[in-house]
Amino acid sequence: MAGMTLDQLRVFLAVAQHLHFSRAAEELYITQPAVSAAIQSLEEQYGVKLFHRIGRRIEITEAGKLLQIETQKIIDHVALTERGLRELNDLQRGDLNLGCSLTIGNYWLPDKISHFKQKYPGICVNCTLANAEEICAGMATGIFDLGLVTGDIKTSLKNTLEEEVVGSERLLIVVGKSHPWFERKGINLTEIAETDWVMREPGSGVQQMLEQALQSWGINPNELNVSLVFTSSEMVKAVVESGTGAAAIPELMVNKELQLSTLRSIKIIDSQPSSNVSFEIIKPVLKLKHRQRFQTGITKAFELILTEVFGNG
Repeated sequence: MAGMTLDQLRVFLAVAQHLHFSRAAEELYITQPAVSAAIQSLEEQYGVKLFHRIGRRIEITEAGKLLQIETQKIIDHVALTERGLRELNDLQRGDLNLGCSLTIGNYWLPDKISHFKQKYPGICVNCTLANAEEICAGMATGIFDLGLVTGDIKTSLKNTLEEEVVGSERLLIVVGKSHPWFERKGINLTEIAETDWVMREPGSGVQQMLEQALQSWGINPNELNVSLVFTSSEMVKAVVESGTGAAAIPELMVNKELQLSTLRSIKIIDSQPSSNVSFEIIKPVLKLKHRQRFQTGITKAFELILTEVFGNG
């Protein structure tokens, strides 16, 4: 059995409001036979009388009164839904689900989200902070509309996720005041393995950056004496600032501590100056999108904000 249609309900509501078939037809810009056919179809389909025909006038029945109340609710809800869809298209309402690496979410993203909210105050921005691997996995399964990470994308996800460079992140090797390196201008590359290290967990973008840098310098990351591992760069920073070991931390996170001299950034000095090896640890910030999932106008609008803010930065 085919259910009642929205058009039938609109016709019924017009007749119930006017108690006149011709006036309902005029309001809806359809013919009177079309109105009669719609009402007859509803009555036959549900085995009820919606109107009493009394001479040339009609009266609504008890069944008709019930249907009128419920139809008005339906029509009102449909109107709200249509409005919502129009506003969604005009970026007046809706949701944006972001997945971001921890440092990006804590230090880079707030300004971008604030700028976006000023421009589109009706949009609700939901941001999940996790390590790069978790964000990539969430992007692949559709949990997030956009992802922002440093670090590498797994080969198995390359065909699923589209990546675009929208900025860069720099890591600094830092130590606290009580560390032997604190008063030195730099250390030799061979000294890296001679101190304790405080690290981020495997899978984090920061850890990936450090390990790749070490390998490019000819150092096996497994040779480092890792004394502590944390899932937060804030925890890494706090421990190193208190005097435990060395760590590689995003520059944005330690600017204040460097100015206050509670941390010192350590330069690496190459024992073979002619090797042309760069000792800066810089990694691109990647914006991730799913290659096949539909991109809403909200997502595209936020991408423009990223381009404006990152591009000007």
